[in-house]
Amino acid sequence: MEKPYAPNPSRYDHATFRRCGSSGLVLSAITVGLWQNFGGADVFETGRAMIRRAFDRGVTHFDLANNYGPPYGSAEENFGTILRKDFGGLRNELVISTKAGWDMWPGPYGIGASRKYLLASLDDSLKRMGLEYVDIFYAHRPWANAPLEETMGALVTAVHQGKALYVGISSYSPERTRAAAEILKSMGVPLLIHQPSYSMLNRWIEKGLLDTLDELGAGCIAFSPLAQGLLTDKYLKGMPKDSRATAANSSLLKEFLNDENIVRVRSLSEIAKKRGQSLAQMAIAWVLRDRRVTSALIGARNVEQLDDSLDALKKLDFSSAELAEIDRYAQDAGIDLWKDAREKMD
Repeated sequence: MEKPYAPNPSRYDHATFRRCGSSGLVLSAITVGLWQNFGGADVFETGRAMIRRAFDRGVTHFDLANNYGPPYGSAEENFGTILRKDFGGLRNELVISTKAGWDMWPGPYGIGASRKYLLASLDDSLKRMGLEYVDIFYAHRPWANAPLEETMGALVTAVHQGKALYVGISSYSPERTRAAAEILKSMGVPLLIHQPSYSMLNRWIEKGLLDTLDELGAGCIAFSPLAQGLLTDKYLKGMPKDSRATAANSSLLKEFLNDENIVRVRSLSEIAKKRGQSLAQMAIAWVLRDRRVTSALIGARNVEQLDDSLDALKKLDFSSAELAEIDRYAQDAGIDLWKDAREKMD
């Protein structure tokens, strides 16, 4: 008979939380995302062990989207099973988020930012996870063919229906973020949080978005702080044969691993060694160096990799000399996969 999960009673003793903008909500400084490695094509018990371990180490925030898998929807289904098996009675200790915006089902109503798609998707997400509400519901990306008023109105409806406590946006430009926040405010629902890509090799949010969020009182949760895996020890010697970058439809495109980027990564790795950290740990800590960043959103393939990333919290401080040295190599590396969605919105 399976032994029931008993959470670590000391899980909050050394946990790190940050206030989300000017709201009353705090988030764990590291959030576990279920973008990859939690779908139906993955080993369920591995994902389950990672969720348990994260919670035992003070992570309370888990981030999903309707099409996380593969196949689409399976990450939410698996997470729902984990909640039922292991987290009965613990829902009030969790912050659970999901999103809609990218493709989910065939036809014109299974993608975009229309009211029909967003609210139908949220209903489906709640069913898959077995939840009455999510804590945060995001418009996953902007679309030129959906009026911003309609998209924000759908988020407001989700709150009014009691299906989401807070709302957020992802991959919006500073200008569109400000417009979205103004519309939401006019409807009586604040913009809680923005979820942009951000890493030492993808620093676009420093050019206006962080200042905008600070002015609006919105939080920021940075996804891909490890630059789709580039900011780990895995690629220091080039492309390993078992790399995700060799797989079809991988988000880590082969052209990212050019000579210039490998030199940058190796140089950053040497700085991490001098700090007594792995490259991944330093990359996460670096993202969190700015207090306007509420949380770093990470993925993991197993418990060991998760533990390594969570250990980044043991050393978040940087000297001015370290930051200056990092800036020599922490430059745009052409890895912003979401730039077109943000700027062209098509």
